[in-house]
Amino acid sequence: MRISIAIDAMGGDHGISVTVPASLTALKKFIDISIILVGNKQLIEEKLSQYSFDSSRISVYHAEQIVEMDELPSKALRNKRQSSMRLALNLVKDDKADACVSAGNTGALMAVSKFVLKMIPGVTRPAICTAMPTMKGHVHMLDLGANVGVDGETLSQFALMGSVLTQAVDDNPSPKVALLNIGEEEIKGHQRIKDANSILKTSQINYVGYVEGDEIFKGDVDIIACDGFDGNIALKSSEGVAKMITFFLKAAFKKNIFTKLIALISIPVLKSFKEKIDPSRYNGAPLLGLKKIVIKSHGGADSFSFFNAIAEARLEVSKNVPEKIAYGIKDLLVR
Repeated sequence: MRISIAIDAMGGDHGISVTVPASLTALKKFIDISIILVGNKQLIEEKLSQYSFDSSRISVYHAEQIVEMDELPSKALRNKRQSSMRLALNLVKDDKADACVSAGNTGALMAVSKFVLKMIPGVTRPAICTAMPTMKGHVHMLDLGANVGVDGETLSQFALMGSVLTQAVDDNPSPKVALLNIGEEEIKGHQRIKDANSILKTSQINYVGYVEGDEIFKGDVDIIACDGFDGNIALKSSEGVAKMITFFLKAAFKKNIFTKLIALISIPVLKSFKEKIDPSRYNGAPLLGLKKIVIKSHGGADSFSFFNAIAEARLEVSKNVPEKIAYGIKDLLVR
């Protein structure tokens, strides 16, 4: 089966300088995909002319407009109907592409995706989900900023969608699901968390209860569901800690001639450490709950990072993630 992926080529902080080379790398890596680059045709073709590639598997779809990174979602929805983001999503809606990947404005992507592709019946709100490194591998966490102040029913849907995603992409038949809370005791936390806890206890998923912030990276659970406000803070805090650790390591190794020599000896260890905590390895966050697949890349992604977002889109298409979420939501509704 040939998988077609529509790329919002103009989205993100770097636009075609990242999206085009990342797309060509994906074509070389995956023989089962084709790519539609959506954006300014002249600029994209000028960029493509710098590379050699299989022209039969890549095409350009012209878009007159760009959704700016600081643009209000409502304005993008009303006034940017010819934007690279909107047209890429239209290709998915019209079944000319199986998935869309964009590094553009998160709020706009969420709003336009909901309008164009619609929600899976029974899902209240879409959620941004991503994998984060742990001591034992990785954990999928959602929501990471799309929704603030959700109720217990919506939180339970997040948990279900995360469970379905992890079953599909990690080939894990019974992933452990937890709710992020300020303690493990039943009496702690907001009412919405307590309500979600009650719902999930009677669901068919492998729900194991609450986890605190310091347990996110232990690797004892596979999915952590939370409100978007809490999840975004947790994500950004973890990225900040990773940068701080890297900063102090570099400073320590540059201290004197002896530490520089130690650094040379330690290069294989440092390389392995960097690979494990590098956020770019985990780039590519699905907007779960939509009828079709949309992957949000970090706005500041480089080519390697954006390539990983394309790889995530390919994987989710091959695993039929939206269809499996739709089936799982039906089961949750009839609990």
